[in-house]
Amino acid sequence: MKYKIREMSVSDIPAVQNVAKLSWHDTYEGIIPCHIQENFLDIAYSTSMLEKRLAMTHMYVAEYSGKVTGFANFSKPDDQHISELTAIYILPDYQRLGIGLALLEYGISKLEQVRNIDVIVEKANIKGYNFYKKLGFEVLDEFEEDFDGHMLKSIKMRLRL
Repeated sequence: MKYKIREMSVSDIPAVQNVAKLSWHDTYEGIIPCHIQENFLDIAYSTSMLEKRLAMTHMYVAEYSGKVTGFANFSKPDDQHISELTAIYILPDYQRLGIGLALLEYGISKLEQVRNIDVIVEKANIKGYNFYKKLGFEVLDEFEEDFDGHMLKSIKMRLRL
């Protein structure tokens, strides 16, 4: 399968919104109630929020035959040289093809002086947890958080570079 990873542009916003919506529903079905997912997606993936993310963080897209099939969002490294992988989503039909790994590797290659990548994954998101574990992320902490009135069990993981 031929795909390419590149920096996201403003013109990619509608495609990224589509990937977020489809992959969120696929990933969190049975974990997070649908109406809470929709509320989150409406806010976190609004056009204005994605424009802010483009300006303040690092966003990359995966493209296959001209179609955006996934994206990743990294924070700028802090003074401890830690970047947070705040989002990495691939359309369900394009998962398990190496696109997630390619997005992660591309993002790491673009982050200057980063020593660690942190990610928070929902404990019930077995697919996500196994993806990170396979790539060498280690569990740092487990905690509960209130996600728009719905309690989630989350795991903080770290990849040491």
